[in-house]
Amino acid sequence: MDTMRKIDVMGIINITDNSYFSESRCLGEDGRDDIGKIVARAVRMAEEGASILDIGACSTRPGSTAVGEEEEWRRLEPALKALREELPEIRISIDTYWPSVVRKTYDLVGDFIVNDVTAGEGMEGEAGCHSGEMLPLVGRLGLTYVAMHMRGNPLTMQSLTSYNDVTAEVLDYFNDFARKAAEAGVNDWILDPGFGFAKTVEQNYKLLADLGKFIATGRRILVGVSRKSMIYRKFGITPEEALPATQVLHYKALCSGADILRVHDVAEAVRTVEMYRMLEVTQS
Repeated sequence: MDTMRKIDVMGIINITDNSYFSESRCLGEDGRDDIGKIVARAVRMAEEGASILDIGACSTRPGSTAVGEEEEWRRLEPALKALREELPEIRISIDTYWPSVVRKTYDLVGDFIVNDVTAGEGMEGEAGCHSGEMLPLVGRLGLTYVAMHMRGNPLTMQSLTSYNDVTAEVLDYFNDFARKAAEAGVNDWILDPGFGFAKTVEQNYKLLADLGKFIATGRRILVGVSRKSMIYRKFGITPEEALPATQVLHYKALCSGADILRVHDVAEAVRTVEMYRMLEVTQS
């Protein structure tokens, strides 16, 4: 493991009213973007050390309701315009599984990161979400792509959690994805094991304990465990109470090779990265 590797902190901005951590929600009571809150959250995250802002307009937490591609873009467009004006240099990531949203975002802001929880397969049961279009589009546009592991549809909670060996099967999934990405011309892709998606609490911790095995893929590794159910369900607490345990998992992830931490709390994550550098790098 390269202890001097580049580590990014990706700050989460949700243009939703139903994401599991309420403080991340930036949709007004009228169903419109709360631009003031979006910009304020983005500026604060940038000042705290976020190098990427991940913007999502549809919650993918289990049991949430899909909003569709037109509504997703209606929410994203004004937010992107405001953020590009306020923070023109910061890297933008868009959390979407709609090819049409990728195309429109590219036309509006140019280069960005596509963060796709379906890894190009499309959301099962989502009418009009064509699984074969995403990867070729990303390849043609030359975008960086985050591929996440998941099975079934988390929105309807129809997710399959039966594994003989969760780590081995997720590794096999990404070995197969590497072939698909190469065929589609997607050269710059990031691996996200998909903590909380189609996995039990125990499987999530097994996957985190084995995270170092994914280094062999040669891909940057994104870890998204911030305030997730693998913490609050385990301890019988709320997402609002899950920050201390989140930072413990972030430290473990960094020690195991994580390159990107996707977080709600940027300042705390940046301090965790600094402690990792101090204890695991300067002392080695």
